[in-house]
Amino acid sequence: MSAQPAPEASAALTAAVSGWLAHLDVERGAAANTLSSYRRDLRRYTAFLADRSVVDPQAVTEADVTAFVMHLREGDADHQPLTAASSARCLVAVRGLHRFLLLEDVTTHDPAADVRPPSAPKRLPKAISTGEVERLLEAASVGDSPASLRDRALLELLYGCGARISEAVGLDVDDVDLEHGAVRLFGKGRKERVVPLGSFARDAVRAYLVRARPGFAVHGSAANGRGATALFLNSRGGRLSRQSAWSVLRVAAERAHLGGHVSPHTLRHSFATHLLDGGADVRVVQELLGHASVTTTQLYTLVTADRLREVYAAAHPRAL
Repeated sequence: MSAQPAPEASAALTAAVSGWLAHLDVERGAAANTLSSYRRDLRRYTAFLADRSVVDPQAVTEADVTAFVMHLREGDADHQPLTAASSARCLVAVRGLHRFLLLEDVTTHDPAADVRPPSAPKRLPKAISTGEVERLLEAASVGDSPASLRDRALLELLYGCGARISEAVGLDVDDVDLEHGAVRLFGKGRKERVVPLGSFARDAVRAYLVRARPGFAVHGSAANGRGATALFLNSRGGRLSRQSAWSVLRVAAERAHLGGHVSPHTLRHSFATHLLDGGADVRVVQELLGHASVTTTQLYTLVTADRLREVYAAAHPRAL
């Protein structure tokens, strides 16, 4: 038995879509790829409406739009189920169409205005083991050159206090208190927090400040006052950039044979995960990371729970 052909959209809906795409093309200068994507998404949308016997833009309801989003997630004989992100992208086209029709007085209501995109599943932070962290840190300090001392200090600090990469490269010398083992970080919105700095990070930063940073500081822009206060300097004496710090980590990860999955945020995730594994309270970790909400920090407890299940399954005599 052959499959039934997909119902064709009504002339009114087809005209509505053509009008909006023309508006995006002529008035907004939308890119050709954007128009092509919207046209494809809306072709599927209007076919869905036709299947529900909806032929007039004015007759579309919020329930129709909601059902379409559910349809995208479930898929059908001709389409694979879409991810939350792809479904949300498709909904953007639908909402843009209905907003345009309302503004042009083609319709008197916007049925898509209150339809929320599907939530993407929470992505668990990626952490590396303590052994892998040690390999990474060792790989950052090849030889005793000024760059090697700086790179080791940078990575020790990133892992030692869970700093974001932007927070680390934004540090000034005065933000680090080596005597008391503390560092002052400025997070999102310039929100300040003071975080303890362990002995390994303190030693690495001290070695860099004494044996490497003075050599960087006499070069280029630092000699003219630019970057003079920055903790981490580049070879020209200016403040180390985020891109350069990223490169430091990438090179160390390659040397340590950790693959391409290690990023600056990996060290931050590992910092939090290892603290929780060691028994730290989630609200203490929240303060150390500078999270505005404990909900964000609680993602790390899921990682720890997975680790606990792995250990239980491997070690308990009646786990399997």
